Amino acid sequence: MSTSIHWFRKALRLSDNPALIEACKKSQHVYPLFIMDPKFRQGQMSVNRQNFLLQCLHDLDKSLKCLGSRLFVLEGKPDDILPQLVADWNIDLITYEHCTGPYSIERDAKIAKLFNDDKCNSKVKISTHHSHTLYPLDLYLTKCGAKGIPKTYKSFCDLIKTLNTPRLPINAPISRTSEASETDNVSLPLPRIKDLNNMNDYNIPTLLHIRNTTSTSTSTTDNNNDDDNIPTATASDIFPGGETFGLKRLNDMIIQNKNYVKNFEKPNTSPNSLIPSTTVLSPYITMGCISVIQMYNEINKHRPLATDPPVSLIGQLLWREFFYLHSISSPPGASFDKMLGNPLCKQIPWDDNPILFNAWKNGQTGFPFIDAIMIQLKTQGWIHHLARHAVACFLTRGDLWQSWEKGAEYFEYTLLDGDWALNNANWQWLSCSRFFHQYGRCYSPIAFGKKTDPTGEYIRKWLPKLKNYPTKYIYEPWTAPMNIQNTSGCIIGIDYPKPIIDDHTTISKFNMGRMKAAYAGTATATATVNGSADTGDESSSAAAKTTKSRKVKAEDNDSTPSVSTYFAPAAKKSRKE
Repeated sequence: MSTSIHWFRKALRLSDNPALIEACKKSQHVYPLFIMDPKFRQGQMSVNRQNFLLQCLHDLDKSLKCLGSRLFVLEGKPDDILPQLVADWNIDLITYEHCTGPYSIERDAKIAKLFNDDKCNSKVKISTHHSHTLYPLDLYLTKCGAKGIPKTYKSFCDLIKTLNTPRLPINAPISRTSEASETDNVSLPLPRIKDLNNMNDYNIPTLLHIRNTTSTSTSTTDNNNDDDNIPTATASDIFPGGETFGLKRLNDMIIQNKNYVKNFEKPNTSPNSLIPSTTVLSPYITMGCISVIQMYNEINKHRPLATDPPVSLIGQLLWREFFYLHSISSPPGASFDKMLGNPLCKQIPWDDNPILFNAWKNGQTGFPFIDAIMIQLKTQGWIHHLARHAVACFLTRGDLWQSWEKGAEYFEYTLLDGDWALNNANWQWLSCSRFFHQYGRCYSPIAFGKKTDPTGEYIRKWLPKLKNYPTKYIYEPWTAPMNIQNTSGCIIGIDYPKPIIDDHTTISKFNMGRMKAAYAGTATATATVNGSADTGDESSSAAAKTTKSRKVKAEDNDSTPSVSTYFAPAAKKSRKE
């Protein structure tokens, strides 16, 4: 029998892990491996994301030790590390979950080439399994054939109806000393004793070690390394990483919560509730602490549901599939996460103003609802999906006219559930660059939050400087008389910023004109916003100042059918924003 490495990447779990089960079935010895490659270093992920990952690894290691094994962790590039381990451990099989992001595709191609190279005379077989989506993405492509993938969510749901029900979850492996109670239980073969007992090597690094490791990245997210002062426990106490906690949350939110599941309707959840109004399973799905198959099957047990896609919980999983499919289906030469060179993405002449972007990123726009969301994001690594919609619209087409690419990059850096495919798709949607084209619908940074939190308790929590403001002024503190500002202990322009734009109504209407011009291919307009984040300066009139725009030819390619029925991507019923 083989001696194998099971390479953990995203599927950081023992349950429903087909690649791990293959290694168990075919091997006399299995080495569970995680490689901490440079992607996980400072500059690539926020401190909260890194801490969540480390918690996932510790939880996985603990579960493996309960089976008599352990997790082997090394730091470096996989194409450097794997050949050495293959030689040291006499490996002839490597299993892992198939990944579809551009970094993963490039990494895995290097590994495949490495072990398929005739010069290496390698006996190593590589086996991958699709378990990060409900169906293998290749199945969708095959089913669609020459007509191409569905362009709208509705047509994608029609495609789903032609497929068999997703498979059932697979049991986790059991200890070799356990008595199998079910015929499909598979035991976990152990590494060789000499390697298993080598407890001083292959240990999980500390968060401090990762944060102090120099990154060689040139990504603009290197400028986002301003979160070292955030207590790591802030996120970990609320959303601890690992399969154990993921399964507990699945149990609490889905398995034991029948009425919630049956009646779940995404638009009716609150973006600014103090306790999350949604499942918050997304971080655990993203890191593979639980599988989407597990979640789907547990939801399915509660059928019939009172709601349907796109607003039901099943509908949320189908959005995930839809965006994943589009992420691997870009035209030749186009990048899914880039506007330029992508004929499926509207070519919009966004401004590039670091002052505005940094004010947005740091919760210093002067709009309390927007700033509170951004502070929660930085502190907890999670915000409600409608909160994401509000701040994304504000940054792009609504108010600041900054590129969705910058927002997407910061979200992926910060969010515990940062997922390349879903994140970029949502930013394209919300900026009306792709998937959704009703740019006349715009989130108000004032009125939208009031609908679900009229007294501003969410703002008072995340912006404590404003906690003593009367409800009348909590969403617009700059309108408070000076005596109210004094008695509330927060002077606008000194203790909290003045609004970074002059007037939302004026600028959002102006930007709608810019969007119209971009769609028509005549985009040359410039926006009117304050060019400084100096909280002490007076705002000038909306018609007085302009910031320079870069000119990009816009293609008026409106052949993609509208998905307005499924706005952003949650709402089924019409509502004012």
